[in-house]
Amino acid sequence: MAHIITRPKINIDPSLLEELSELTYPESQVIVHCIYNSPVGNDGIRIWPTTYLFDQHSDHVSTLAHAEKISMYPVWTWTTKGNNTFTLIFTGLPKSCTVFDLIEDCNGSSGSFRITSITRTQDDVYYVSL
Repeated sequence: MAHIITRPKINIDPSLLEELSELTYPESQVIVHCIYNSPVGNDGIRIWPTTYLFDQHSDHVSTLAHAEKISMYPVWTWTTKGNNTFTLIFTGLPKSCTVFDLIEDCNGSSGSFRITSITRTQDDVYYVSL
């Protein structure tokens, strides 16, 4: 017959816990609000799924998880004249990250963007102009 037991005490070496905490990332997101100023309107814009955040001080790469108000390659979103806004949501950066780069890798196609040396903020919400 099943029964409820008292939670057993488990001793884990503190140095092991610290090492594990450095290897894991709590679930988080990085939100980048983008503004594209179209001088004439009716420009085609899109985001490539190969757009990443690169931690400048480690080999960590955050991937694009979702995009709002912009289509993904190969589909185009048509702009209006003036400011057009869209939002990119990335997987989280490691706790140790203080500066990162936002890079759209378009396989050599024109129109890609690269914003370097973005200083990390506590809320992980950023605003960029393209």
